[in-house]
Amino acid sequence: MAKKNISPQHFAQIRYNQPGASGIISHALTSLSRESFRPEDILILCIGTDRSTGDSLGPLTGSRLLEHNPPFQVLGTLEHPVHAANLAETLDRIKASPPKWTVAIDASLGNMDGVGLLNIGMGSLQPGAGVNKRLPQVGDVYITGIVNVGGFMEYFVLQNTRLSLVTKMAAVICEGLLAAYAVNTRAGLR
Repeated sequence: MAKKNISPQHFAQIRYNQPGASGIISHALTSLSRESFRPEDILILCIGTDRSTGDSLGPLTGSRLLEHNPPFQVLGTLEHPVHAANLAETLDRIKASPPKWTVAIDASLGNMDGVGLLNIGMGSLQPGAGVNKRLPQVGDVYITGIVNVGGFMEYFVLQNTRLSLVTKMAAVICEGLLAAYAVNTRAGLR
């Protein structure tokens, strides 16, 4: 569960089921990249756990990305999630060989009208903030997905989030990330 460490304005905010949503994600990511990166210099850090439906957006996205054998590094999958208990250790490993650009992906809670929104923006996010955990900030760019309503009994809400929604959101994020890479390849950044 993330909280963004930026102004309230996101670079892009779209519904996961909006036509062309993955293209909007791709465009947002390439627009936010102010310099050229080789794919191997990019890290997609997918935060969350497989033990909570609502908080599985990151690991589901990471697992889907690995199915496509991406040229960029992916950390955080259903089999090997990056979550509160191992985030600090994971960040220490990342610091040993830091990427030039990190896209952090996490689930978030919001209001009723926001459920299903994907937010893309510049800056780090604060994992765990939605459930009052203090964890290190991560990412140069973020993608968050509002998976359910927050404000009361967050752990219970996360456990009772529709898997169907989270799976569909992860698929759209995956498509957007892969399309962003394809755009960068066509631009000669490989």
